[in-house]
Amino acid sequence: MSLKWVDVYDIAIELCDKFPDQDPMQVSFPDLYNMVMELEEFDDDPQRCGEKILEGIQMAWIEERE
Repeated sequence: MSLKWVDVYDIAIELCDKFPDQDPMQVSFPDLYNMVMELEEFDDDPQRCGEKILEGIQMAWIEERE
């Protein structure tokens, strides 16, 4: 399975797995961007990401942790 920017909930799940001790509320958007790029399953154009996408990923990650 390959992840794209639009797969915010799947990305959030992967972030929970890869960074279990990280508080998503404390992650800046530049750091979040880099964390997503590190995900093994992620395969999308880095230029297609914007603040709205990162915000959606962060919110999904917060929900996933709860």
